[in-house]
Amino acid sequence: MAARPIWKGAISFGLVHVPVTLFSLEQKFDLHFRMLDSRTKSTIRYERVNEETGEEVPWDKIVKGYEYQKGNYVILTEEDFKNASPEASQTIDIQNFVAKDEISDIYFDKPYVLVPQRKAEKGYVLLREVLSKSGRVGIAKVVIRTREYLSAVVPMEDCLVLVLLRFAQEIRPFKEFDVPREALSHYKVTDREIELAEQLVEAQTAKWEPEKYHDEYRDQLMKWIDAKAEKGEAVRGEEGEEEAADTQVLDLAELLRKSISGKEPKAKSKRKSKSSKSA
Repeated sequence: MAARPIWKGAISFGLVHVPVTLFSLEQKFDLHFRMLDSRTKSTIRYERVNEETGEEVPWDKIVKGYEYQKGNYVILTEEDFKNASPEASQTIDIQNFVAKDEISDIYFDKPYVLVPQRKAEKGYVLLREVLSKSGRVGIAKVVIRTREYLSAVVPMEDCLVLVLLRFAQEIRPFKEFDVPREALSHYKVTDREIELAEQLVEAQTAKWEPEKYHDEYRDQLMKWIDAKAEKGEAVRGEEGEEEAADTQVLDLAELLRKSISGKEPKAKSKRKSKSSKSA
């Protein structure tokens, strides 16, 4: 199944904007199980029930509400989420560039691939190449659906990948956990044992080839399910338009120079002056 676009906007670094479309880089292969009534083998469904009336609520009648006081809600529509910060919801705003190896693995969360929109290839390639050569990644904020995320724009093969990062406050301090922290001698770990363990690690060291690892538990479980089905143990249950990218041709070199000097390009200044007149 082809990947579906999740978000459309632009990568922003300095005064350069690169229109992109966001796709999930993950593929899920989870086994999905239905809950059944053990007596009749009928499927069990969850209902969206009104707490006061006990009646089921159709999807088109459900809205999102924020409880700002006990029992009092502010109702929010999809338009409200966009209007809260239109620029933030449409831009991957790179704020800094950092060396990738400075970011601890525990901060990396979920990967997405960024694909340039029509006529945005030049800016995309420029950013990809400069990140690859410098060994740096772009640290950015991005709003996806209703939440702002910290993220890293990372060059991988021919792609720019947006990796969602965890905020520092989302990581529990290591000191919270009761783990051994005394000197090795306290646990009677000898130099000889360390040496042998190092030899074992060295003997089992190999080149990282992710394709040689796969979900063996899922394979075995599927074999078990197929075997049960072949034995007749299966039962029959009762089932209760793309937006056009900005095609304006930009002088990337000029935008980069302006970004470094802190000046705005003339085209942007003109747009601002028009809007101020109309106001």
